[in-house]
Amino acid sequence: MIKTPNILVKSNHHDKPILTDVFYVKNNIKKPIIIFCHGYKGYKDWGAWNLAANEFVKNDLFFVKFNFSHNGGTVENPIDFPDLEAFGQNNFITELNDLEDIIEWLITNSDFKNEIDINNISLIGHSRGGGIVTIKASENKHISKVISWSGVSDFGARFPKEEELKFWKKVGVSFIENTRTKQKMPHYFQFYTSFKEHEERLTIKRAASTLKIPHLIIHGEEDIVVLPKEAKKLHTWSPKSELILIPEMNHPLGCTQPWESDKMPTHLAEAVNLSVNFILKNK
Repeated sequence: MIKTPNILVKSNHHDKPILTDVFYVKNNIKKPIIIFCHGYKGYKDWGAWNLAANEFVKNDLFFVKFNFSHNGGTVENPIDFPDLEAFGQNNFITELNDLEDIIEWLITNSDFKNEIDINNISLIGHSRGGGIVTIKASENKHISKVISWSGVSDFGARFPKEEELKFWKKVGVSFIENTRTKQKMPHYFQFYTSFKEHEERLTIKRAASTLKIPHLIIHGEEDIVVLPKEAKKLHTWSPKSELILIPEMNHPLGCTQPWESDKMPTHLAEAVNLSVNFILKNK
């Protein structure tokens, strides 16, 4: 297996590189492409994501994962969020642009032309990334399948309301603690204004209802961060969707950071197996 970590993909939308990993078996066979998007306060090397990547490759799939450019990591330190200014300036449009840049980079990259099937691209997103891939799948003609793991159904519902929103607007920034690093991570008010400016595009219900491609929704019955009812809503809206609720699975699919075992947690392994089967049966 070839693993090429920390490739610097140039963005067409801003001057920050998109740190990217590529996994595949080099055999001159054009393989289905999988692009994985991490969630809020996430990154490409979180938990057991590397182990998941290996499992996709074992099934002769071409797997790509990346850090959103403004997730707070840097090229030198992609894990501990040293660039909190970038984190504060992140928004959904920036993440959609990053994903678009990754798709364009793949389909135009001559280095991979003998290894990838550009007509068979699947997106997988975890948590907030699930919303991002749903929207991108609805607007990019190159996407043939989309999968959400613990995915959100409504970006707007996750913003503060009334007095809290007014206070955020007044001071211009709010903070959330990272439970692992104990950092106070900023959100500038531009995050909300950007959402309102692009609200129609960023409405996941609208995107899901327009999907004409196979759509797999995997969610844990014990998810207390993004409730299972959100998965059920996605399934209701999306005409070609399949919903799988996994008993006892939590929001991070059983993963923690750091993940020190050489095996995936049981629920992530189940989600990966379901996803692989879904991708292969819908070739």
